Amino acid sequence: MLSKVMSFALSGLEGVPVEVETDINNGLPAYELVGLPDAAVKESRERVRSALKNSGRKFPTQKITVNLAPADLKKEGSCFDLAIAVGILKATEQLIGVELGGIVLLGELALDGALRPVAGILPLLISAKARGFKTFILPEGNAREASYIEGLAIYAAKTLTQVIDHLSGLARLAPLEAAKYERVRGRASRYDLSYVKGQALAKRALEVAVSGGHNILLVGPPGAGKTMLARCLPSIMPEMSFEEALEVTKIHSVAGVLGGEGIVTERPFRTPHHTATTVSLCGGGTRTVKPGEISLAHNGVLFLDELPEYHRSALEALRQPLEDGCITVTRSGGAVTFPANFMLCASMNPCPCGNYGSANAICTCTPAAIHKYRSRLSGPLLDRIDIQVEVDAVKYDDLTSKAEEEPSAVVKERVEGARERQRRRFDGYADVHTNADMSERELQQFCRLSRECDEILRLSFERLKLSARARSRIVKVARTIADLANEPEILPPHILEAISYRSYDIER
Repeated sequence: MLSKVMSFALSGLEGVPVEVETDINNGLPAYELVGLPDAAVKESRERVRSALKNSGRKFPTQKITVNLAPADLKKEGSCFDLAIAVGILKATEQLIGVELGGIVLLGELALDGALRPVAGILPLLISAKARGFKTFILPEGNAREASYIEGLAIYAAKTLTQVIDHLSGLARLAPLEAAKYERVRGRASRYDLSYVKGQALAKRALEVAVSGGHNILLVGPPGAGKTMLARCLPSIMPEMSFEEALEVTKIHSVAGVLGGEGIVTERPFRTPHHTATTVSLCGGGTRTVKPGEISLAHNGVLFLDELPEYHRSALEALRQPLEDGCITVTRSGGAVTFPANFMLCASMNPCPCGNYGSANAICTCTPAAIHKYRSRLSGPLLDRIDIQVEVDAVKYDDLTSKAEEEPSAVVKERVEGARERQRRRFDGYADVHTNADMSERELQQFCRLSRECDEILRLSFERLKLSARARSRIVKVARTIADLANEPEILPPHILEAISYRSYDIER
């Protein structure tokens, strides 16, 4: 007898419908699984066999042929176990009178018949909903993640027996209640700018960077507070909207790093170690293409501490994602595009010993060692970092001062005000959300400079030997500073402040 059950496969961040066809014929006992299955899918035979037996059902001793259609799409992972088991039950007439049309089955089976959660449930459900599917049965371990998709009938089961009883009408499962994103969002950050003493210039630079989505580089001696400043970034960033949270959750779900809440509520803050490879940063893999750190930092912050210590090839691979906001990972099996619209925050010492230019310590590095250390960073990469700020060592009196520092909540209010002005400005522009996203077309439309501003920028362009990209980024930063000041036009003080964030000479 022939049975057909619907499931879904994951291709990048998109779900592709897969029809699990099961045919039972007389003949020598055999189990054939076709349709380009990988090793994990092929091993489902033993999981399904034991799960059926331990759930009180019979595994047929005839010839079993399971086809995963379409046959030209490579199937990966263990999410087809449940669909294969139900397909076998239907084909052997152990589910009489049960209609499976329109029901999508997802889940991995344990040997005792328990259902284990699988990665990538959220993108699978979103894709299935877009294709018209409304009813789903999946593991209870994926219930939290699935509950944030409205308009679907989702049933979460613990065991294969529960699934069989539900389909047979013996014991119906209760559909999941839709979860509300507002109930879990807005948690307080561990880090706050009120804990950072002094560093007024660096704090202002962080505020400008977050307001416009600009990349930032902090340069200073060890212990000056660069890492702590960077870790305070999420506390002044605007709350993620539900749409942004879904985008981030899809990536984390596919990567298998989603937390217990089932949805990412805080903007990501990723801090890969300086030994990270190009693949770990950009994404890839030998068997399954997985998102890398830059995609996991989508809609959040990618913090690279001690920037010159990273592999040169890994840093150079960031150049294209910093421009395009996405990355296409190409392997022999095909190409997958992952979003990578992140804010880059990096830190570094001015020299190998970290004391070059310090008023409190003596630098022991030779000019050749300093040049070699700084030459690890290419000009094109630095050109893509809008704000480059020198962070001085903190004085003891500042550390012991009883004066209260401005908390992150106050800075966040100003940031949200600037972001709201940008949202109104770019309303109707699909790919432009912040000032950093502007192309030359938007620059000419929204960043017209007065004669005085243009003359200031011309002099700086010549004296600092800036590139055309650097000029555009200065104008974008100036537009952000004007937004923070609630000014409709860019004024000379805004241009001067933006230029000051590019005047630090990394090659000096």
